[in-house]
Order: sequence, then C-alpha cells, then structure tokens
Amino acid sequence: MPDRRMFWRILRRIFTSNRGRLLVILLALGAGAAVTAALLNLQVDAKRRITSEFRVFGANVVVAPRGTDGGREAGTLDQSVVEKIPALAAQRRIPVVAFLYLIADVSSHHSKKPVPAVIAGAAGYGVADVVPGEPVAVSTSISQTEPNCLLGTKVASELDVRVADRLFLESGNRKETCHVASIVARGGPEDNQIFINLDVAQRLAALPGRISLVQLSVVGTPAQIDGYIAGLRGQLPDVEVRAIRQFTEGEAKIYDRISGILSYTVALVLVLTALSVMAAMTNVAMERRNDVGLMKSIGGATRRVLRLFLAEAALLGLTGGVLGAALGLLASIWLGKQVFGVAARPRLIVYPVAVALTMLVSIAGAFPLRRLASARPASVFRGEP
Repeated sequence: MPDRRMFWRILRRIFTSNRGRLLVILLALGAGAAVTAALLNLQVDAKRRITSEFRVFGANVVVAPRGTDGGREAGTLDQSVVEKIPALAAQRRIPVVAFLYLIADVSSHHSKKPVPAVIAGAAGYGVADVVPGEPVAVSTSISQTEPNCLLGTKVASELDVRVADRLFLESGNRKETCHVASIVARGGPEDNQIFINLDVAQRLAALPGRISLVQLSVVGTPAQIDGYIAGLRGQLPDVEVRAIRQFTEGEAKIYDRISGILSYTVALVLVLTALSVMAAMTNVAMERRNDVGLMKSIGGATRRVLRLFLAEAALLGLTGGVLGAALGLLASIWLGKQVFGVAARPRLIVYPVAVALTMLVSIAGAFPLRRLASARPASVFRGEP
C-alpha cells in the first residue's frame, strides 16, 4: 500500500512539474488521434456509402434463360423461378423484379398512327430500386378501372402523350389499354419503354406465367455479392445468373483505392505523431537523469522505474486519445460531406480503436524514457553520459 501511494504521488508530481512540455506532447497526441479517428471513420463509412451509392444505378444481378428450345416460350422463364430466389442478403431485403418484354403497336388519341414500342411488364418488390428514375410528370389521379402504366421520356415524346392520357396497346389480335400514371426520365434504354403490370404484358404476349428475366439489386460488399451469386447459381442450375460487372467491380476498385489511401495516411500520421512524442520525450529524459539516479540509489528497482515511465506515457496517450478521437469523429462528419456530399455517420467502433492506437504510439514514443531505467546512479551523479 505505501508503495502504491508513493507511485501515484510521484506520477502526479511528474505531470505537474513541467506542464508546458507535457502539454506539447498532449497536443501532438491529441492531433494525431483526431486525424486517425477522422480517417478511420471515413474508411468505415465509405464501405457503407459506396455500397448504397452504387445501388442508385439499379440492378446488379440478372437471372435469365440459359438456352432456347425453339418453341413459342423460347427465351423465357417460368415465373415460379422468382419464388426460389433468396429474399435477403447482408441481412437486408433484396429488390427482386420479374420482367417480360415484347414489342407492341401503341397509339393514343394524340397520335396519328400506331407506333412500335417496347413493352416491359414488371412485377415484384422494389421496382424503383431495380429501374431507378426521376419522375418528370405524375398524374393526379390513378385509374381504378384499367391498368396504369409508366412511360419513358423518349417514348412519351414520340407518342405525344401526357399524364392521365389513355394508351392503346396491340399485339397480333390481342389488345389492352392503360392509363398513363407518370412519365419518368431514367437516362438509359428504359426511356424508350412502357412499363405496365406483368399480368397485362403476359396477356398481351399470350405468355401466361412466363417472364423474360429477373433483375436484382443485391446489397453488400463485392465479396458478399459474389457469395450471394454463387449460392444463387447453386439453387438455380437451369438458368443463367450473371452479375453486371461494371457495378460490382467498379465498387470494389473504388473502395479498395479509398481504403488504401486512408490506411496509408493513418499509418503516416501515427508515425509522425510517434516521432513528435519521441523528440519531446528526449528532452524530458535529459532533465530526469538525476531524478532516476536518485530513485535507484535509494533502492528503486529498475522495473518500478520503468513502470512509472510506461504509466506516464499510457496516461498521456489515453488523455490525448480520448479528447482527440472525439474531435476526429466530429471532423469526419464534415469531411464526409465534402467527399461524398452526405455527412458521415460516426461509427462507435472507431473511437476505442483510435484511443488504443494513440496509447500505443505514446508508449512507443516514450522510448527515451525507458532507456533511463538502465542508467547507473554512480554514472549519473558523476555527470557521465
């Protein structure tokens, strides 16, 4: 008990004897912790951010027919295949939409003659996620007596139709009508398509229970997406399951580059912080040679002297890490807004990691003090180096 009291009394004395120099060390550790916490938080948030941002581009996995048999249903799938697709990936529900495509003659009260157009019958969860777009015009009323349809901007312009108009669809001797509920700009081939309910497209194509393909927007990291695709291929051996590689591979490359840059920067900051602490501790070590010689001359064990210095370094690292990491997490919110356009979400796992790294850097930077533990009292008092 007396040893413990003396230990803490000496430690308090160390922190109050040279406040200026210890404050400089504390500022260096705090700055390093702030930068480390900010960059680590951006790195963790970048994975979630990039994953969610790439989902804006729509589907990244397609389930399609493997081959044709030469019959009328060639190039289509049985609609029941949708029920065999797992609904979850990375603990989140996957948007899964079945499509049936056909060409039909389309006309309206404004058009002079029917115009061939691509009809896309769709059904499933998350159509807006699989085929994202920006509404240009939306009808104020939804038809309760006939199917509603969504038009791409180009086909709407070609047909000279507006929202709330009626379209007449004809394929062979089969006819359907639909109410134009909205006109959507999608920025791709979908701008030339007319989207209707899947059952209407199946009646129009005379293909009940058949679909052209299934599109999925699978969430998660590239590795998780690849794992999901591999499992899906095992469950559906008779169909073709393929990834839209420009999305999954682009996502992986961007994250790897961002993660690599942030990791190297964190390592560089920690090294510079350790060098700053080491430079300050060198001066502290020169001032404490006589104190160490006195402690060892009156019976102080080497391990106790070493423990004293390590405790000082750990407390400095803990204090600087706690304060700096908190500021770093706040700074990462602003940095995320500058980088991604959306404020980064503070990740609690980053806080203890940043504090622990700061403590390790502080202990490593206290190397000059650890060398004092091996100093001989006689040499110190004689002024020998």
